Amino acid sequence: MQTVREGCEYLLQMQHICKQFGGIPALSDASLRVKPAEVHALIGQNGAGKSTMIKILTGAYLRDSGDITFNGATANFTTPQRARAAGISTIYQEINLVPFRSIAENIFLGREPRRFGLIDWKRAQAEATRLLAGFGIEVDVRKPVMECSTATQQMVAMARAVSVDAKLLILDESTSSLDDREAERLFGVIRQLKAEGRSIIFVSHRLDELYAVCDHVTVMRDGRTVADSPMTDITKMDLITTMLGRALEKVILPAVQSHAEDDAKAHAAAPQAPFLDIEGVSAPPKVRDATLSVRKGEKVGLAGLLGAGRTELMRALFGADPSRRRAMRIDGVEVDLRAPLDAIRAGIAYLPEDRKAEGIIPGMSVRENLSLVLYPALSRRGVIDRNKQDEVVQRFIRRLGIKIANPDQPIRELSGGNQQKVLLARWLCTNPKLLLLDEPTRGIDVGAKAEILSLINELAREGMAVLMTASELEELVAAADRVVVMSDGSTTHELTGGQISEAAIMTAMAHDPA
Repeated sequence: MQTVREGCEYLLQMQHICKQFGGIPALSDASLRVKPAEVHALIGQNGAGKSTMIKILTGAYLRDSGDITFNGATANFTTPQRARAAGISTIYQEINLVPFRSIAENIFLGREPRRFGLIDWKRAQAEATRLLAGFGIEVDVRKPVMECSTATQQMVAMARAVSVDAKLLILDESTSSLDDREAERLFGVIRQLKAEGRSIIFVSHRLDELYAVCDHVTVMRDGRTVADSPMTDITKMDLITTMLGRALEKVILPAVQSHAEDDAKAHAAAPQAPFLDIEGVSAPPKVRDATLSVRKGEKVGLAGLLGAGRTELMRALFGADPSRRRAMRIDGVEVDLRAPLDAIRAGIAYLPEDRKAEGIIPGMSVRENLSLVLYPALSRRGVIDRNKQDEVVQRFIRRLGIKIANPDQPIRELSGGNQQKVLLARWLCTNPKLLLLDEPTRGIDVGAKAEILSLINELAREGMAVLMTASELEELVAAADRVVVMSDGSTTHELTGGQISEAAIMTAMAHDPA
């Protein structure tokens, strides 16, 4: 790779960066400095300004003011293409690959090696194989990326960045869909890239990961840089309180009930008949035999290792994927949900794991995204009643504390936490009786997580049934009245009340039922 220009103490310097959207400040005098061959953490709550900072650096947004220096020269990237040409590559949480193209095609897309004017696929495939082998990945590079695991897709995106001789790689929540083993492999690649002299900006909400792989950290809050420190000089508690601007216990404690309260709720709910009761649900190939129930006012956690079938079961219950079952009852009545519309009519709402691919419509406004499911009820002869729509939108913006400039703001401009709140509001305005929440706090910061968990508790207290998944077990321990464990497509264990702990859930996930 091309070396960093001699005499540069910092590969990247962003100073006094300001940016407004519709008169609302997104960045106010923010800064970021990254040294050569450094893994630099960039953290903050959703809405702190991290994404805006990255998009300004990579040319997706133009800054209102401030200075950027990259590799010793003044930088003013007006397009992402110019940023890539200068040596900056970004790997986003939602991996930007072409699913139907092969691994080799994705790595060299737009830069295919040629021979006699024709694409030299043999050379491209050999080079792609070599790049991935350097990351410890052995795979047929002729295979479409849609057939690869998320972890392999991450490595393909990394190989593409390395192949364009990137000096700075930006990894935006790259571990959010990986299990521990896959994340550790990614960390190994990051260390390897650092040893080669490349710099990495690492964005993650999982603080343990920062200490595992990062050298330095920049903390943002409310569009400003509020801390810049070596990782060895700042504790995890200091990181959290700096991000939040207040003590952690003031945020987390209101969001979770004590286990004594959970036990009392579980005992009180025990005599009630289940709202949802399923037996022997299968949705090949991932779900083989799932049996569980959820009562009104109860929060049931669905735990399992990556690939256990949690998401697939959620989709089957919502009618999004074809399924078979011995029995499925709602309020004691046998039902056959063949499509999402059937589920919605039965009082079921589903918040998918991937909010950007399956949830939000990025080109539409907050108003349109929030009220989308209600369009039939809000319309008369094909025309939406704007007054009714405004009343619904404003009511749920207030109730969920959604932070926006105005309801007509494009949803793509919101933080991940606020996007998630809009999606929750979309379903809550239908007055559902059962909420299916697949990773409701994925990719959002600790403060937004607390708000989401608090809202889930509030909904359950009002009598709503909740079935939720979470990869972070402490969230299930904090939120769930019962935990059902899945393994290899089947429900295998059930934990209640005081039985619920991270150790007990992990033990259940690791062992077959007794």
